[in-house]
Amino acid sequence: MVLGEIQCLITVSSLLMAVAKLAEPPFNKLLVANRGEIAVRVIRACREEGVRTVAVYSEADTRSLHRLLADESVLVGGLHPSQSYLNVERIVEAALETEAEAIHPGYGFLAEDPEFAERLEREGIAFVGPPSRVLRLVGNKVEAERIASSTGVPVVPGSPGPVEPEEALDVAENLGYPVVVKPVWGGGGIGICVVRDELELEGVLEKASKIAGSTFARGEVYLEKHLPKARHVEVQVLADSKGHVIHLYERECSIQRRFQKLVEEAPSPALGEDERERLCELALRVAKAVGYVNAGTIEFLYAPDEREFYFIEVNPRIQVEHPVTEAVTGIDIVKQQMRIAAGGELGLDQEDVELRGHAVECRICAEDPLNGFKPSPGVVKLFHPPGGPGVRVDAGIYSGCEVPPFYDPLIFKVITWGSTRREAVWRMRRALEETVVEGISTNVILHEVVMRDEKFVEGDVSTTFLEEREIIKKIRRYERERKLEISAPRERAREREAPVDLWKLTSRLGL
Repeated sequence: MVLGEIQCLITVSSLLMAVAKLAEPPFNKLLVANRGEIAVRVIRACREEGVRTVAVYSEADTRSLHRLLADESVLVGGLHPSQSYLNVERIVEAALETEAEAIHPGYGFLAEDPEFAERLEREGIAFVGPPSRVLRLVGNKVEAERIASSTGVPVVPGSPGPVEPEEALDVAENLGYPVVVKPVWGGGGIGICVVRDELELEGVLEKASKIAGSTFARGEVYLEKHLPKARHVEVQVLADSKGHVIHLYERECSIQRRFQKLVEEAPSPALGEDERERLCELALRVAKAVGYVNAGTIEFLYAPDEREFYFIEVNPRIQVEHPVTEAVTGIDIVKQQMRIAAGGELGLDQEDVELRGHAVECRICAEDPLNGFKPSPGVVKLFHPPGGPGVRVDAGIYSGCEVPPFYDPLIFKVITWGSTRREAVWRMRRALEETVVEGISTNVILHEVVMRDEKFVEGDVSTTFLEEREIIKKIRRYERERKLEISAPRERAREREAPVDLWKLTSRLGL
């Protein structure tokens, strides 16, 4: 064999080994420390990567979809989250018993808990998320804002740190009402309250502190200036442990109820190319300043009148709305999370990330918008999700399953993609019309009304959209009109039907 042939064989062999190495799963087995649609989402990504999965479940989730889909499952406790999905000791035991090499926390529960991440680090179990040092740093919103501000990133005007009731009055007066009371720790919109005047302030401070203390075990709160006309935009980032950080562009999350997001889309219809480039540059600046690792979201308020972005927080986890970013970039964020957690490099450069088309997501929750958004647990008698081109459904339910009353009411998400925003919105309208959920109440009708609102169609939204557009009134009107549309043809059909004499009919048939 000549030297050239040997060199050729070595080159081919090296390429094959490189491909084989890339094809190796990041882990042999991974435990999913969550439930519902996000647990199902992670399990599916693992299956595609050749990673075996372990589901943990509570007594309320014995017949849950995530448990049925996983390769193995472990009961970790009772009905309430504190007994099960927040039971650190039992979850760690489950990982050790099943020899899981990694734990994916999803969102909520233990996803942002630095003590949990640190415990896994000590046990030698990979945490599919940021390291504990990052969670500690960005978990304190006041500290995260201080770091962002030190790099020249604008932040919302607010108190320089946690406030006590006796000093809050002066701080609020200096900021100017309305102000927002926010927990220093935690996320997800929990414990955030708007205060319109000084008469409300003391009571709201006490309420917000109690909610923060019971939810995040830390009761400190701080104040920010309320920007009612602002839009909520956020940038998805990916960062590996080698210092390589990229963005996957932005999402708009302005349609909210009590600071809880309901509708998300990517990219934001409010931004031009120059603004988009500036927003993403600000986000990368923050991510690098905190030494971020894994998938995360850098969140901002955008004031259209000022054309200014204000940093508000870092969400150090996978987001509920991550599918819209996946739809417009073609990048699987959960798979990237696993690769990074296994010590791998991104394998992506910024120039590899391109925006294609537009995507919209609607969060479908088991709650009744016409009854004060009262939760609606119970048995799902029938679930018929939508389908067709450009439609994705991330669900944690199936026909015959039970929705327990102990957890977040989010049961599935509908995501639509279109080559234009108009196509994505109209596709969502069609998808929502096809959606059938029987046995429990859902907020599908709310999303149908939002998708038909002329201001939403124009892309003219803000974080106070639901109140300003009187969406609840529109839902009631839409429901009445829909009932009339359904009942009128049925009444006309009944009028045309000739009465049938059953005795005569059977006699003619010789029965």
